[in-house]
Amino acid sequence: MLLKDAIKPNLVQTLEGNPAIIHGGPFGNIAQGTNSIIATKMGMTFSDYVVTEAGFGSDLGAEKFFNIVCGYSNFSPHAMVLVATVRAIKFHGGVGKEDLQKPNVSAVEKGFENLQKHIENMKLFGIPSVISLNKFVTDSDEELDLVKKLCESQGVQIAISEGWEKGGKGMIDLAEKAAAIADQTKNRFVPVYDWSAPVTEKIEAIAKKVYGARLVDFLPKAKQNLKKIERIGLSDKPICMAKTQNSLSDDAKRLGRPRDFVLTVREIEVAAGAGFVIPITGDILRMPGLPAQPAALSMDINNEGVISGLS
Repeated sequence: MLLKDAIKPNLVQTLEGNPAIIHGGPFGNIAQGTNSIIATKMGMTFSDYVVTEAGFGSDLGAEKFFNIVCGYSNFSPHAMVLVATVRAIKFHGGVGKEDLQKPNVSAVEKGFENLQKHIENMKLFGIPSVISLNKFVTDSDEELDLVKKLCESQGVQIAISEGWEKGGKGMIDLAEKAAAIADQTKNRFVPVYDWSAPVTEKIEAIAKKVYGARLVDFLPKAKQNLKKIERIGLSDKPICMAKTQNSLSDDAKRLGRPRDFVLTVREIEVAAGAGFVIPITGDILRMPGLPAQPAALSMDINNEGVISGLS
């Protein structure tokens, strides 16, 4: 019923008249965090370059786009853009939210370790990349220059993006750099794991390689879930981790670049229709559970598309 009309992607436009396709888009911390494969394929038939968003950081949306979406669609991305801000870097450097507008070069230097890990992840995926540093009026020249210098020391290009203030004109440098990288790319991305590997091995690959964890602790309920997944024959599905977006770890309070931590998997669900396994980590909050008798069970749609049971 929900997909009767919504199966077709929505073509919209930006304030400057540029085309954009909206179709799906669940949060990257509890789902795959990307728009539909249909929408991306549609965009690819209409344009020389298609940019698709993968929610949150390289540890969530990007990891899931590469390991889940690309696996099902056979997409082979030619470039990757990692979005960063001076404010976020300072936050990971220990600055409270109330002081983020104040210049703090030392906090930028300290907080850069978080961005550095995301840069390492981009290289892990094997795709040439560029950093988009979104500039705001509260950013000082010293802070911007330091981030640029630190990114270049990691061997990655960076563009100062001024879309917030100047719209499309402020994004030309980023667009040109991303397009140039895409035009030069001939290699394919490198998946973090093989779908045919055991579920525990796939989870550990993400936790250790992408997050930087030392090991994964599977709680009793998660171990029971693993037996069920094996029993019903869904062990060969990709992994869609449910994890906080506020930290590379499963603890939202651990900022910067957590090291030598243990990732806790408390339970594992299966999205059989979507085709992925969902390990639930830490204290991540998901949507509230349905009642014992969901209203959807009283709704139906016939072969002519007539819907009943909504009232």
